[in-house]
Amino acid sequence: MRVGDRIFGLVTIVVALGYILSATNIQTSFMSDPVGSKTFPYIIGAVAAFCGLIMLILPDADPEWPSLAGILNLMIALGALVGYAYALKPLGFIGPTTVVSAILSYQIAPNLARAILTGVGLAVGLFFLFYYGLGLTNIDPFPKALLG
Repeated sequence: MRVGDRIFGLVTIVVALGYILSATNIQTSFMSDPVGSKTFPYIIGAVAAFCGLIMLILPDADPEWPSLAGILNLMIALGALVGYAYALKPLGFIGPTTVVSAILSYQIAPNLARAILTGVGLAVGLFFLFYYGLGLTNIDPFPKALLG
């Protein structure tokens, strides 16, 4: 797998350099902050190139792949997160967040009661944090049909 890591590191460096090159075309306004629209992509590209260089120089030994059950758990988590992205707008924030948080919590520690409590707590807590703490007032807590 060392060859695969080195190839991936080389590809990462090439993509990072292309990203930095494309960032040179960004127009900056006269009122920009120090880490503005041009500097931030440079930083991201430099970090990505550095990570690719590390993979090129120090590849990992052969990885230990997850078992079939581990891959199934990853697919369940992926499906839940994709479903969450599609359900968030029509169903509001609290319902889908509760369900997905409970699913992911159950995968970490298979205790159904604790997973449900974690899902409800995270959904309500994050809603209050986003709505009142961060002022993101465009978040609908429930489906639009319930709100009128």
